[in-house]
Amino acid sequence: MKKSFLLVLFAVIVSCSQPSKQYWQPYDESAELLENETHENPRMRFKLIQSKFQDKNAIWSPFEKVLNRFGDEKYTTLKPLIIEQSIPTIQQHIASGNLSYEDLVTFYLYRIRLFESNPETTLHAVLALNPNIIEEAKQKDADKTSMTHPIYGMPILLKDNINTADMPTTAGAAILEKHFPDEDAFVVKQLKAKGALILGKVNLSEWAYYFCEGCPLGYSAIGGQTLNPYGRRIFEAGGSSSGSGVSVAANYAVAALGSETSGSILSPSAKNAVVGLKPTIGMVSRTGIVPISSTLDTSGPMTKNVIDNAILLDAISAVDKKDSITLAAPRLTLFLEVTKQTSLKGVRLGAIVSLVESDSLYKDAIDNLKRAGAEVVEISPPTISLSGFTNILNGDMKRDLPAYFSTASTSSFSNLDVQQITNFNSSDSLLHMPYNQVRLDGVIADTISAKRLASIKKELNKNATSFFNIPIKTHKLDAVLSINNDHAAYAAIAFYPCLTVPMGYSELGKPSSLTFIAPSFNEEKLFSIAAGYENISKHRKPPKGYE
Repeated sequence: MKKSFLLVLFAVIVSCSQPSKQYWQPYDESAELLENETHENPRMRFKLIQSKFQDKNAIWSPFEKVLNRFGDEKYTTLKPLIIEQSIPTIQQHIASGNLSYEDLVTFYLYRIRLFESNPETTLHAVLALNPNIIEEAKQKDADKTSMTHPIYGMPILLKDNINTADMPTTAGAAILEKHFPDEDAFVVKQLKAKGALILGKVNLSEWAYYFCEGCPLGYSAIGGQTLNPYGRRIFEAGGSSSGSGVSVAANYAVAALGSETSGSILSPSAKNAVVGLKPTIGMVSRTGIVPISSTLDTSGPMTKNVIDNAILLDAISAVDKKDSITLAAPRLTLFLEVTKQTSLKGVRLGAIVSLVESDSLYKDAIDNLKRAGAEVVEISPPTISLSGFTNILNGDMKRDLPAYFSTASTSSFSNLDVQQITNFNSSDSLLHMPYNQVRLDGVIADTISAKRLASIKKELNKNATSFFNIPIKTHKLDAVLSINNDHAAYAAIAFYPCLTVPMGYSELGKPSSLTFIAPSFNEEKLFSIAAGYENISKHRKPPKGYE
């Protein structure tokens, strides 16, 4: 009996010492890179796909036993309750007892491992998973009485430039591989206060794509190359919130947060057939988010539908005393209700003539809006110069990035600035910056004075506002219609919100989106119009192979 006990004990010790199963095995990607060498889009001519930093198995190893118990059968059973379902629908399944928050979280963990561990399906989208997520989900199941917001218990992924105290915040950069901020970003605190579950962190274009010139969208040293599920290595993933858009498209979470300076939510949302909102500057706090520009930066929701987008914005929108611009923003409280007001009768929209003449999906969207009762007026916005826009990004980043590290980072990174970052990258250019770091070099080289910078901001704000306001006032428009992130720069410097919604696919299957743009703090109006369009179009569909 003693011998058998010792054998059992030995078996337990051996099993505990055995490494977790290696679900992900790095592979020879040379054939894929060779195939992409002749891609018609120069930015798709990749130098690498797999990360040289990340150990994917370490991401999901904390959950191995739970996921193995969960198994294929339960995963398949739960799919119809979760895949492509809205937050209200998922909450109904939980309320009815057909689903639990623990089931929901475990389903997403299982799905992420399933797709991200396979070289044929991996999107290189997920950088980190919250090791405590299952226990946190169990707590939500045990205390449903504290549910005061529909975001309660919903697993959310975060772009990895948004601070989390329990996971690294890298902005995709090698120098920040071990960067653990002291506390969560303000938007993360808002989510947690309302009961949301932070599932993990996702890949992005390194330094929010203000890093390299002409390089692939969705590339970062930490995460490798984010791929588009609608066409891996065929279509761009969009940037810089690449992982956020890709993860939502592939149903890796209920929703994700991205960030935008100019097009960084709109671009990946459009390219991955998800709904993305770039809010008015001041609607959402930027505290604890790695910056490019304090003038233009904002976080925003990326979701599979309009109502989820409204729910997520409602959860994160709040006054932050550390971000003074939020103090002056009106606090709108009807985000969820307006998504139920889907009538388009009498809504006046401006369609840009050049887009009508050049894009068949845009023209089809306009026809659908008209049939639903909207009044669509063809407009030609004035020719406006945005000369000096790059100076704003350079001048702000030179000041704002060190300010972030000194106030919202941790002591070991508190003195970091752009020059130190470029020096670090240059120490091993193949590993840290295989494309280039031209934009960071431009930040250092830009010598614009604070006074001149303020003058440019004022001038461009006036120009960009008139770009929209002249047709809006002339034709009494509720919103202007654009495509994808085509007019993101104008909206950015005008401080106008943009909401992009899937409007169809090309013959090759490439997603495209209709983007609604309105004057500042008109998010309620945008949600109502976009919900109306979504209701009559219903173009969103999951990518093949990720159903």
